[in-house]
Amino acid sequence: MRKRSKRYKNILKIKEENKKNNKKMSLKEILETLKKNSNTKFDESIDVSLKINLKQSKGGDLSLRTIINLPNGSGKKNRIAVLCEPDKIEIAKKSGADVYGSEDLIEKIAAGKLNFTKLICTPPMMSKIGKHGKVLGPKGLMPNPKLGTVTTDINKTVNDMKTGIVEIRNDKDGNLASTIGRKSFSVEKLEENYNFFIEHLKKEKPNTIKGEFIKNIFLSSTMGVSYKVGAR
Repeated sequence: MRKRSKRYKNILKIKEENKKNNKKMSLKEILETLKKNSNTKFDESIDVSLKINLKQSKGGDLSLRTIINLPNGSGKKNRIAVLCEPDKIEIAKKSGADVYGSEDLIEKIAAGKLNFTKLICTPPMMSKIGKHGKVLGPKGLMPNPKLGTVTTDINKTVNDMKTGIVEIRNDKDGNLASTIGRKSFSVEKLEENYNFFIEHLKKEKPNTIKGEFIKNIFLSSTMGVSYKVGAR
């Protein structure tokens, strides 16, 4: 049996007491509790987990993959690589990218040297990086126009990837998870990010799905317990 730490047991106790008293917590109260309970030495992430309805009235199950640009950023630090034509390397360098290159970067990728968490690619380079999809794809690093990682505007894309953009995708059971910030964020900023995230997700509901799209929502911190968010 897994041994729980004293810190975790105390957090769980607070949740159980609220449950016993049938206390329905508001979004603000949940966020305040998560911040209070995030008492580790590092800046824990505040995460949202959802279950969405995949069943379409026509065709197969829904497969959702998109990006959301949070108004207050995610707090996550990405290491950005830019693959571009040789004459645009200086632009990539000045954009704040951590890694940049052309054929030389492709050679490093082919050798398995993936020292980045996001790969941005200009359209002309897509044909050259395509054959490395088997390496990049499983790691979620393959550039994709739908995810904003294939671009002609290197400066803007690098800035977006370094600040507020989060990528979301559901699994085969309809589970979906993302971050909405860090414990160091104010409750107001976390609340704004959460509301923006949910409203954006609702807009992704296709007409072929009938009934409720978002089935349930939970909020948690990296090292804490989860709290169910009431209906919106």
